[in-house]
Amino acid sequence: MTGQTPADYTVRQAAYDLKKLRGKGLINTRGRSRRYQVQPPAMRAIAALFILRDHVIAPILAGVRSPRLGRKPGTWTPADRHYEQLRIRMQPLFQELGIAA
Repeated sequence: MTGQTPADYTVRQAAYDLKKLRGKGLINTRGRSRRYQVQPPAMRAIAALFILRDHVIAPILAGVRSPRLGRKPGTWTPADRHYEQLRIRMQPLFQELGIAA
């Protein structure tokens, strides 16, 4: 999930990640064991973060990186229209931050 190979992800980094997750209240230990559990509200928060990253942020950044120069598709879903509007409205912000393509 971190983009590193298993050989590059050390025990120390895993301990740091677990400490961060515990500090944010997303996981907790089960009694006195070394096992962790995720509570349902935290599970929803983690799932929402992954969905935002994979289905909202990544497509917007992909549109910034390579703008659509060809014909538009014949059939547009409502989600396609929303992505297009987000991409267009995010352009000034990206330019202000210096990350525009």
